[in-house]
Amino acid sequence: MIRTRKMWEMTWPEVKQAVDNDMGIMLPIGSIEQHGYHLPLCTDSLIPTRLCLDMAEETNMIVAPPVMYATNSRPQSGGGQSFPGTTSIGGITFINELEDIIREFMRHGFQKITLFNWHMENSNFMYEAAWLATDKGTNKDVKILIMETPFDSFDKATMDFLYPDGFPGWGVEHAAMFETAILLYIAPELVLMDRAMDDGPEKKAFYDKLPIEPQFTTKSGSLWKATLATKEKGERIWQELKKTLIPILKEEL
Repeated sequence: MIRTRKMWEMTWPEVKQAVDNDMGIMLPIGSIEQHGYHLPLCTDSLIPTRLCLDMAEETNMIVAPPVMYATNSRPQSGGGQSFPGTTSIGGITFINELEDIIREFMRHGFQKITLFNWHMENSNFMYEAAWLATDKGTNKDVKILIMETPFDSFDKATMDFLYPDGFPGWGVEHAAMFETAILLYIAPELVLMDRAMDDGPEKKAFYDKLPIEPQFTTKSGSLWKATLATKEKGERIWQELKKTLIPILKEEL
């Protein structure tokens, strides 16, 4: 019987026991990034960490300490680097960091590793790190599951419940209804709901532009409607995420 699923609370013999029992390890990956007037900078790190801990209980895995410093925020997905508090590292540094962490997991003896991301800008960098750590995918002794965007969509009933007036697209769901609802469910003490804003950029485009121009981001940092969030929506999202992700983890690892 394992005492805790949190690697950072385990002793080294307990980590060895997890390896000997053929347990896998999950690495939550997020960011320190602005999330509007009402959500904490750790939003992208808190969500995957808590979700990994929930899923670990049902998938024979432990959870590593989260990677919280990640790649640069972009204006049309995270608001951009112009907000105080958003603290990022470069893509090459991020790849090197993840590659080293994966290699350390392998050195411990873990043969089943999941990289679980919540910060969109980390996508592709994560795959590169896993590719390098496994000798360009040739290492047959370890399985690595890379979840850069940990879900696609939900069924129609759930989407109608979450977005009764129509779905705006995932691209604007930064510090808006979706993430606000999740935090109202898992960490309501961190949500300043009286400061939540319905906001949006003046201009949306399929490209980015440097230097960053104000019309591509927002004053508050929220890219859509945060006031539509409720705890009930957050609970529905959480359960649907688990229902989608746990079978994948069991099947692939």
